[in-house]
Amino acid sequence: AQRVGIFTVLAGISVLSLLLGTAITVILSGNIVRPVNALSTAMQRVANGDYDVKLETKSNFEIIRRVYSDFNHMVDELNAVETLRNDFVSNVSHEFKTPLSSVEGYAMLLQDESLSAEARSEYTERIVVSTRRLSTLVSNILMITKIENQTMPFTLSSYRVDEQVRQSILLLENKWSEKNIGFEMDMDSIEFCAVEGLLSNVWSNLIDNAIKFSPEGEIIYISLKEKDDMLSFKIANRGEPMSGETLKRIFEKFYQGDTSHKREGNGLGLALVKKIVRVHGGSVSAVNTEDGLIEFTVNLPAKRSCERCCGSN
Repeated sequence: AQRVGIFTVLAGISVLSLLLGTAITVILSGNIVRPVNALSTAMQRVANGDYDVKLETKSNFEIIRRVYSDFNHMVDELNAVETLRNDFVSNVSHEFKTPLSSVEGYAMLLQDESLSAEARSEYTERIVVSTRRLSTLVSNILMITKIENQTMPFTLSSYRVDEQVRQSILLLENKWSEKNIGFEMDMDSIEFCAVEGLLSNVWSNLIDNAIKFSPEGEIIYISLKEKDDMLSFKIANRGEPMSGETLKRIFEKFYQGDTSHKREGNGLGLALVKKIVRVHGGSVSAVNTEDGLIEFTVNLPAKRSCERCCGSN
């Protein structure tokens, strides 16, 4: 009887263990195995280029909820990157197509042997302008890409930044003299330590932008000051005030708020300015002033010991 009792107890324990194991398996299948399988399927969809997939769960396990949340965040980021990539390719294609079409059109017109010397000269000049626009576009794209990928060598040197600004103005003389634009400058003599070649692109792009949007015969105001360990460059011009949308997006790649000047640029100049300024640890902003000016401000940390960052230069 005692032996039968022991067998009965062991049998009961075995049945209970089997039931408990089955219950645990069911619970794990519903709360862990199934969510993991769903995650695996979703990851396969993302690998195949589907960035619209979303995962939802009511799991009681915090780790499952956290993994699902991180997965959804990752997909959102990938989707944003893919959208930017597609927009970039589309914009680049469009920006190349416009000047190339212009070159092709005027080249075909130049084949007409009956063209006057004046017309031939005009068409040739327009081809030159279009090829320069293509060259600027390619240069800006390459520079932005190198900065973003950190493949551009950043060699710091000490130099007179006020002289660099003056040189940038002189290089654009053809543009501002054609519109009879003058300059009113208030610049301190400042020795600065920076990547000289990069920073020159900041001044030339901002000055070129001011010339482009200034009415004929106007004045462009430039100031360069050093105060509280910061170098502050300001450039202002009269013109049509920028809309709130333009102020918000003015430094985005390929954004052009004023389509009337679209043929004169490609929407990369100010994006390049922002990239270069950030490389130097600074900031750039744009505002419509109360006295009717459009003003861009560049602030750069000037408390960079040139002995420390540039050695003996």
